[in-house]
Amino acid sequence: MNDFEKARNPSYQLEIDFGDLGIRKSSAQITALYSKEELIGKQILAVVNFPKKQIANFFSECLVLGVYGDNKSEVTLLSPSLPVKNGLEVG
Repeated sequence: MNDFEKARNPSYQLEIDFGDLGIRKSSAQITALYSKEELIGKQILAVVNFPKKQIANFFSECLVLGVYGDNKSEVTLLSPSLPVKNGLEVG
């Protein structure tokens, strides 16, 4: 995980383990509420059936899901309330 210095808004470059689907990269504007250290090992929800999107010199391969706060600069990640196997479908 790295700071994404070329993004317009403060962001991280994430590598997310989707189990059998492999590891996918994403850019996420979640720096206001999350440090890089607390994201390690955190399970989150993300959409993987989107085409890659180029953001500056980075290709995002999935969309991390979160809820915007009142000022839209604070995003709370959506995550399962109990541990689950990485890569399971949301239903």
